[in-house]
Amino acid sequence: MAHLTRAEVYEKYAPELVRFATGLAGPDDAADLVSSAMVKAMWSKAWNDVQNPRAYLYRAVLNEARRAYKRSIHRSIAEAKSAVPDGVEPDAARVRPDVLKAVDTLSMRQRAVVVLAYWEDLSVAEIARRLHLSESSVHRYLDRAETRLRRELYA
Repeated sequence: MAHLTRAEVYEKYAPELVRFATGLAGPDDAADLVSSAMVKAMWSKAWNDVQNPRAYLYRAVLNEARRAYKRSIHRSIAEAKSAVPDGVEPDAARVRPDVLKAVDTLSMRQRAVVVLAYWEDLSVAEIARRLHLSESSVHRYLDRAETRLRRELYA
């Protein structure tokens, strides 16, 4: 790995990782998600053997976003069970716009490639490098995401 300190790595990659995390988890949680992912990644035993720190950190942020998403689902279920008595319908005001609902149906990897392709305007090759995936995997995730979004939004 290059001769950058952990602080230099953080300074170098944090801004773009926060933009990526914003697309995955929203603006409120993005910075915390990146900080958590970077700390875990840079203090792991594997860090000293990392050849491509940028790709490694993108994957770390993606994995942290997945964990956070799963935690939020479990928390939402627990809150819903405790907040809504049996037989009572939840408040209709919690309905979200169609697009957000459709994006929520995507897997975290599909969401990641969509964010990088459409929000960051990156090529398939660059997405593959950032997420340390093959280009065919990126094409597959984009294809499946686009199909699902079309089905959700235009069904």
